[in-house]
Amino acid sequence: MAVWTTAHIPAELRHESVRQFVREWAEITEPDRIELVSAADDARLLEEALAAGELRQAGVGRFYARSHPHDTARSEARTVVATSDEADRGRYDNWQPAAEVRATLTERMRGASRGKTLYVVPYLMAPPGTPLAPYAAGVELTDDRTVVLQMVRMARVGIEYLEGLVDPDFFVRGVHVTGELDALGQGTEEDQRLFATIADERTILHFGSAYGGNALLGKIAHGLRQASYDGQASGRFLAEQFLLLGIRDLETGRTYHVCGGFPSASGKTNLAMTLPPDALGARYRVDFYGDDIAWLWVDEQGRLRGINPENGAFGVAKDTNDATNPTAMAAIAEGSGTIFTNTAYNEITGEVWWEGLTPEPPAEVEGWLDWRGDPIAGRGPERRDDPWAHPNSRFTIPLSRIPNLADDADDPDGVVIDAVIFGGRTRDREPLIRAIDDLAEGVYDGLTLGAEATFAAEGLDGQLRYDPMSMRPFFSYSEGRYAKHWLDVLGALNVAPAFAHVNWFQRDEGRYLWPGYRENLRALLWLLQYREGQVTGTRTAVGVVPQPHELDLTGLELPAGDLSRLLEVDGPRWAEEMGYRHEHLAGLPDIPAEIWAAHDRVAAALAAGGSDDAR
Repeated sequence: MAVWTTAHIPAELRHESVRQFVREWAEITEPDRIELVSAADDARLLEEALAAGELRQAGVGRFYARSHPHDTARSEARTVVATSDEADRGRYDNWQPAAEVRATLTERMRGASRGKTLYVVPYLMAPPGTPLAPYAAGVELTDDRTVVLQMVRMARVGIEYLEGLVDPDFFVRGVHVTGELDALGQGTEEDQRLFATIADERTILHFGSAYGGNALLGKIAHGLRQASYDGQASGRFLAEQFLLLGIRDLETGRTYHVCGGFPSASGKTNLAMTLPPDALGARYRVDFYGDDIAWLWVDEQGRLRGINPENGAFGVAKDTNDATNPTAMAAIAEGSGTIFTNTAYNEITGEVWWEGLTPEPPAEVEGWLDWRGDPIAGRGPERRDDPWAHPNSRFTIPLSRIPNLADDADDPDGVVIDAVIFGGRTRDREPLIRAIDDLAEGVYDGLTLGAEATFAAEGLDGQLRYDPMSMRPFFSYSEGRYAKHWLDVLGALNVAPAFAHVNWFQRDEGRYLWPGYRENLRALLWLLQYREGQVTGTRTAVGVVPQPHELDLTGLELPAGDLSRLLEVDGPRWAEEMGYRHEHLAGLPDIPAEIWAAHDRVAAALAAGGSDDAR
């Protein structure tokens, strides 16, 4: 066994707590060498990765990577939160005792980086100088060069970000060890993969993957699970899987900021990167802040503020095209430094392709390889209709490449949040938008957020897969304490944001009633007008919906019957939904009385005939 001494650690790594952390895990993982990296190393690391065959050129200034075929997505079943207090156990956080998890992972990582370089990646998951900076500093150790290159795109990377910490020992310690991907037993009873956030020790240990969601420790493990735990433990902030966007009224000069949570496949990234409809483009501009994570806190004036802690975007490629997301398409153009993962790749031309990029795949298949690396031209009849790209294929880009990035996206003070929205994929029941005036009912709506994505296929047509606040895979303590923390933080506000629920997915026999995409801005504009008292809407048992004439439909031809359906609240269908919601809440530990009272108010209003009079 190699014995690691101070001499083996890069001399420029002078931060003593980091040196101790590196020394400890170098002794366990036994790499051949240790390298401290920063964002300035990006070009060199790209050249090394290309020379080693880890990346391929995908046009000018773009790159392509292919992961192991059994390593293409996050694994919720193999992801745990560990602490020393079983009170942190929730329904969704896969809680385990910290001592047991640390011991298991230490043994699995022992000697697992032999023959490799251990990269030391210091980073900051926030704009420098933000009030939340103490919770944003971290160091990831990884034995995978492509992971380093993606971290450079997703975070602010460099040892300088750890200098000047008030407490030099207070940073998140992350260790990522890839392991032998051919020998991990993925999906079997002998599965060796384990991805743990030891939240009360502020330590992240991930073993058995090189896929971004499992390996970019600053992103989900730190930016969501650890930060959510830190926010509750400190009482200072919320860390949520939320988009963050700005809507600028060019006529009045006022900018509004909206954040919100959406379950998977419910349009979050497309909304975060949206542009105004052409008919409204002379009046409004939409600014991008973030598509995946927001940290929220109350400022000294009692206003809710938010930042995107990430410095990049890790987007799903599938169905991204010039119509659905022109912003993303512009961001990943040649020269952008984008890293594509598990798309189809043409080894002759360097092109990439995924389902939804164009209506049909390229007609000329010469040179095209699918996401597994198999030639498309060599497919037999049984594989003719198989996807070219993996459904979870990704693109990784720095925020600076997004053309409508807000001018103040890096402001350490964040932006004032005017509205918090939730939205799920629901064919009925949910109107286009409904505003919620009561704080507890807004939090209740977030806790009962859901989408139909899986239940129809499982024979439970009409029920939702509940995804509280869109945080179901990312909870780090019990859901009841989480809800109480939301109520406590927002209860300190002097100026509360508007709450609303949106739904772009109402259908009539398979036909969508709302065109979606850029047109979704019209619903948000109504919400902001409602917040300002410029429109009144119509009160229902589940919130306030727009009156038809209050929506700005300039340039949009929408059948009158469709508009009525979009704004309708189906009382009997909602009464059925309330039964499901009661069952869902009853399965979550320690739900606060305020949330149950909100549930009962909505149920009583529905029982009174669907009006709001029972409140």
